[in-house]
Amino acid sequence: MQKAEQIILGIDPGTTITGYGIIVVRDKKMELVQMGEIHLTKLNNQAQKLKKIFERTLNLIDEYHPDELAIEAPFFGKNVQSMLKLGRAQGVAIAAAVYRDIPMTEYSPRKIKQSITGSGSASKEQVAKMLQKLLKIEEEKMPKHLDATDGLSVAVCHHFQGGAQGSDQKKYKGWGSFISQNPGKIK
Repeated sequence: MQKAEQIILGIDPGTTITGYGIIVVRDKKMELVQMGEIHLTKLNNQAQKLKKIFERTLNLIDEYHPDELAIEAPFFGKNVQSMLKLGRAQGVAIAAAVYRDIPMTEYSPRKIKQSITGSGSASKEQVAKMLQKLLKIEEEKMPKHLDATDGLSVAVCHHFQGGAQGSDQKKYKGWGSFISQNPGKIK
């Protein structure tokens, strides 16, 4: 049985900018709580960037008390090194969620776009415009960069997929759950 009110934190991990969005769902109606970006460009090395993602994700969890976290899965592009860095960024955000015992669900970029716009090949701009309409966000409150709306789109997708209860995506309720579902990632 789903709660009358649910807070969802969505994260779009990145090594330059990590986007996030938080929505509250009351009686199946979505409302924007917050969206923003974690800027990582001024940090010199990968370890410091990962630490900041972990700390900011913990801060968001502690401040907004989400019931669930939804995160975009890294996708394979042309550069394997970029994918590895994205996977690490995703991993520390997941670690923050499981550290605070927040159920976590992962979605592919295509699934997120399809859930928001109806097309898995929609542009970031199309996704942002649809989010603006769905959540009634005033034009002047729309972010300059699309990383924040990317994070918001993950939260909205999670709601549309029925949350952790209704999703067929990967879910983890803690370290034990993550390890049992990912035995090859633990050495």
